[in-house]
Amino acid sequence: MNTRLPTPDKDAIALLPPFERLGLERITLVSTGAQAQNASLQLLQATAWGFDTESKPTFKVGEQSDGPHILQLSTAQRAWVFQLHEPECRAVAAQLLAHAGIVKAGFGLGDDRKRIIHKLGIEPQGILELNTVFHQRGYRKDMGVKGAVAVLFNQRFIKSKKAATSNWANARLSEAQLVYAANDAYAALRVWEALAV
Repeated sequence: MNTRLPTPDKDAIALLPPFERLGLERITLVSTGAQAQNASLQLLQATAWGFDTESKPTFKVGEQSDGPHILQLSTAQRAWVFQLHEPECRAVAAQLLAHAGIVKAGFGLGDDRKRIIHKLGIEPQGILELNTVFHQRGYRKDMGVKGAVAVLFNQRFIKSKKAATSNWANARLSEAQLVYAANDAYAALRVWEALAV
């Protein structure tokens, strides 16, 4: 089959009703070893997670990022945002990513994978690049989360530019950062569920 399916453009997506995102009551910030252990117990009950990372942006030429600074994992019910500056929290995050029995679905994960190997010292297992699935199904260009939500749910995924370029290495993350990060992972999980049906 040589038909290439079209991807909706920005103007078409802008007209769609908004995708229902997770609110703060369904987002857990994880910044200590104890919180990470608790998150791990809940996450390990799922068969798939939405997955993403965020790193502090670099603005100078040649400046290297020491990210990822946070890791986001989501089930259909809840998302966890792991801050990776605390050694115990980082160790649990590494164990979760190295766990082979769970699908970790996301978009644009090539860079995330390299940074995880460098920062956490593990090869993440079960990573599923959702763009690859869309290519296999006949879509010609990279979807990204906005395109995928538009195609599968006929809804508009709202992303804050300000949150995207904020400092993810901050010890205190803002509510806007938590909502942005958690919903990137949550939307990826929802997309994976829709594709897996």
